[in-house]
Amino acid sequence: MVKLSSITRQLTCTRACVIATCVIAHLPGARPALAQSTSDPAEAAPASVIVQDDDDAVRDPAEPDFVVVNLPSTLRLPRFKGNFRLTHRFAGNLRNGTFGQQAGNLFGIDQGAIIGFEYRIAFATHAQAAFYRSSFDKTIQLHGKYDAIRQRSMPVAISPVVSIEGTDNFQEKYAPAVGVAVSRHVGTRLAAYVTPMWVHNTAASLESIEHDHDGGVESHDETSHARRDTTYVGLGARVRFGGSAYVAGEVVLRTQGYAPDESAYGVSVEKRVGAHIFSLTFTNTFGTTFAQLARGGAANTLFLGFNLGRKFF
Repeated sequence: MVKLSSITRQLTCTRACVIATCVIAHLPGARPALAQSTSDPAEAAPASVIVQDDDDAVRDPAEPDFVVVNLPSTLRLPRFKGNFRLTHRFAGNLRNGTFGQQAGNLFGIDQGAIIGFEYRIAFATHAQAAFYRSSFDKTIQLHGKYDAIRQRSMPVAISPVVSIEGTDNFQEKYAPAVGVAVSRHVGTRLAAYVTPMWVHNTAASLESIEHDHDGGVESHDETSHARRDTTYVGLGARVRFGGSAYVAGEVVLRTQGYAPDESAYGVSVEKRVGAHIFSLTFTNTFGTTFAQLARGGAANTLFLGFNLGRKFF
């Protein structure tokens, strides 16, 4: 029999997510970037890419990257253009030891890292496909996004997302996922996100990982008999400071199904330089794929990391 506390937790999370969605939808609308005059170079799109009001190549100052920290954003990619992303999540727990001990380990960098890389391409107008490979369980994720609605005629931008991932180089523990990224921009300074997601087979690979001295990863299977699907809602936001500096944050709230440990969360400090964006991240999980995020983060942990993105357009 389902415990009353579990039902209460699910209802509370669901109610919170509904309220957050309503609040985002009623935030003041964003001004069209091309219709305003500004002295801030980061808010003005380059003249070479100002073709029309719906041009996907026009820079959006409030949304510089295709992810918030790990969750997808609604940023569009021009047709036949690409983006490369590199992720690192260092294994040292910043909540262990003294400051001197952390400094001696270079704040976790000396203890190895979970490394991932992604390349995405817009194979059609408003449609993206991406290949991502993480060293965590040698996971490969194939995912796509369709930027169906832009925040112009509608109060929000909406981008449906589909994904499937598998461990051991896409040979086992397959975890399909489907969801939608919803964003609301306020001017050119703030973007808020709600990302409901359903992931299948999330209990297949809840594995603690240990780093050996050679930089490898040893996995210990702790597969649970709990339900093997997870429904979660990601809540995130990004704020721009100055011309091209940002602070972003997100939390993944599991509302139904398999929900071990704590909710995964992350914050990042970001800097955009031309077509590059560098994000220094702090998370309680090594997870960077949709299924890995569904499995949550570990209690009393904080891991240093970074995302590095490069647009090719």
